[in-house]
Amino acid sequence: MVTRVLLLGIFATGLTAQFIQPVGDALEGKAYLGGALLSLVGYVLYDQVKELSASVRAPSRVMVNSSELGTFVKDAFHARNVEISFLGYTGETLYNALYHRLDDLLDQAGPTRRVVIRMLVPDFGERMIVPSKVGDGDVPEDDEEFRKRMERRCREYDNILSELAERLTRAGRITVHSEYRLYPGIPRDKICIFNRELVLHGLYDLSARMRLHHLGDEYYDPKGFRTDLNVWSREGTAAAEAAVSVWNKHFDDLWSLAKQPAWRSSTVS
Repeated sequence: MVTRVLLLGIFATGLTAQFIQPVGDALEGKAYLGGALLSLVGYVLYDQVKELSASVRAPSRVMVNSSELGTFVKDAFHARNVEISFLGYTGETLYNALYHRLDDLLDQAGPTRRVVIRMLVPDFGERMIVPSKVGDGDVPEDDEEFRKRMERRCREYDNILSELAERLTRAGRITVHSEYRLYPGIPRDKICIFNRELVLHGLYDLSARMRLHHLGDEYYDPKGFRTDLNVWSREGTAAAEAAVSVWNKHFDDLWSLAKQPAWRSSTVS
């Protein structure tokens, strides 16, 4: 602001000195008009630089840990229309944050009037190399029982979130829809999209292991809560905004191709 006032002051003084003789005599030099115009050009350039600087500012943070997802969920629910999409392993970390936020809405909806939650998890009904049992020579061995264990966990999360969604919708103050769908393959990428404006993306550590002492076996089991996530925001650079659009389309395409899990009733849409 001070810079703008100074530049405009120089312009006004120079312009006055060019056409009003007493003012011109009080100032030395002959290039009053040139100096005035130069100061005006400086003023215009200053505005352009300020605008450009604002348009390319980067997100305040470029990487976060999955343990911080609760903050992003809380911020997302400041909007009237909330849309949260997930692709990953079981969605446990995000599920915990969503459960507490939806539970809070039963008492205080705040500005939120519509919520859509989409959770894409692996099809644990198919043979997999991750998750799997660690075999001889660290070779992954498909383990149906372990896959069923992960499937039961996802089913539990889906049922709880869906029940909360139905209770909130019946109350009439807010409409909530929550759904799990299945994609083929291993849980490699972890993607969280908030209100189509902000994307978190990271890669699971596929070498992570867990030992089940009661079975005496070791399993390849990615730890989602340890995953670091890159931040992409529409409020960042033009490249970041383009990346957010690509991630949204990618998720939408996967969602449209994904199948509903067997545990869901055919009447659930």
